[in-house]
Amino acid sequence: MSTADTAGTTDITGACAPGTARPGTAQRLTPRLLLVLVVLLAAQFMLAVDFSILNVALPVIGEGLGFSLAYLQWIATAFALCAAGFTLLFGRLADVFGRRRIFLGGLVVLGAASLVGGLAQSPEALIVARVFQGLATAAVTPAGLSLLTTSFPEGPLRERALGLNGALMSAGFTTGAILGGLLTDLLSWRWAFFINVPVAALVLVTAPIVIKESRPDSRPRLDVPGAVSVTLGLLAVVFGLTQAGEHGWGTAGALIPLAVGGLLLVVFHLVELRAPAPLVPPAVLGRRTVAWGNIAGLIAFLTETSLVFLLTLYLQNVLGFSPLAAGLSFGVLGLGTVLGGSIAPRVIGGIGARATLIAGGLVQAVSTAALLGLGDDRSWMWLLLVATFAGGVGNMLVIVGFMVTATSGLPDHEQGLATGLATMTQQIGITMGTPIMSAIATSAIAGTGAAAVLGGLKAAIAVNAAVVLLGVLTSLVFLRGPAGPAGGARLPRSNPEPMD
Repeated sequence: MSTADTAGTTDITGACAPGTARPGTAQRLTPRLLLVLVVLLAAQFMLAVDFSILNVALPVIGEGLGFSLAYLQWIATAFALCAAGFTLLFGRLADVFGRRRIFLGGLVVLGAASLVGGLAQSPEALIVARVFQGLATAAVTPAGLSLLTTSFPEGPLRERALGLNGALMSAGFTTGAILGGLLTDLLSWRWAFFINVPVAALVLVTAPIVIKESRPDSRPRLDVPGAVSVTLGLLAVVFGLTQAGEHGWGTAGALIPLAVGGLLLVVFHLVELRAPAPLVPPAVLGRRTVAWGNIAGLIAFLTETSLVFLLTLYLQNVLGFSPLAAGLSFGVLGLGTVLGGSIAPRVIGGIGARATLIAGGLVQAVSTAALLGLGDDRSWMWLLLVATFAGGVGNMLVIVGFMVTATSGLPDHEQGLATGLATMTQQIGITMGTPIMSAIATSAIAGTGAAAVLGGLKAAIAVNAAVVLLGVLTSLVFLRGPAGPAGGARLPRSNPEPMD
């Protein structure tokens, strides 16, 4: 299948882009589309699990392979650097060279890197494996999302597909924490790597049968200066953020890479203004749906993932839970995200994507603020469970609303770019949230003991809730106006149809 690089492009469902469908285009979930959905969601769920599956196992890995405490963080940092830094580049490469090709190639690298990681006998081998896992994630995630958005016509089917994708991704973060604890306790930390191999192999066998290729008929030139500047800029920013979380925001190790990264991103913007075939066309970023939709998504990922970190400290350092028990406690949050992802398409169909972003943000903000009532004994677990469940529902409404908003109204030949931007937003939000909230909590802790830790955590939770409210305000104020590149904010509002 070939996707024409013009308005009226077609995708594997035969839909016209954007927002219209040819007569006869499937508006219900056919058996073939169901297989496409299952294959793509399985890959995205596996990638989401990868983000958190090693967190619980880090101390055990350090002891087993001889990582010093100072370098243990590089198991996570090496992955995050590549996953966030290269995702925009691979998203565009998927548009140029074929989404299925990039998707399958990334899965091959992911399976091989996971096998190497599981067999690693030295810190260096494990870090190399994590680098290639991050590169594979940067390739598979935007390619998979763009295959998802071009496989389902804009409207109810796409909203439901994105809702399921968002629910499974959030559930994957929670599942990863639980699964990592179980595998480490019952088998070995190596199984946190090995588990990817059969899943990747199964998707690799199935995907070529059910998913058709999608790429432009005429291959545009790749914007090499733009690709180099944005990739190096993102790498520097993510590295600076991880260093800030590890050593503090005022250290040279954090400030220098952040400054260099910011400068490179400015250079990238100037390059894009003059490039004949820009990596990110300025007209795309000029759409309010793309720009402010991604801001809403950044805040959603930043706040919820960092809140899990804060509550992990609360459960272990204040209430005295074991790492596995703390991980299991987030099962309720996982249920909330699954529910939120399940109902999000109907909510969007009823009130529109912008109103869903606002409503979901308000639910998340209120739920987060409620956690300020937590005490220093286990009798307060009911509040944590109720608030995290409700917050998970609200957060998932925002995430699905963000994905629908940021990918709507664009032709199919720009869907890889749109999903690359959305994926980059997700990766950076996940990466920067924890160091920011960790620094706030640490600076607010006065004294020693559980009560002092709780005070610092509450300060960070209050900031977290305020940031969620900021996201609500940006959606309320800026996602308005007429549709199109100038205003670009008239978001889809359609009646949901059954997917069967």
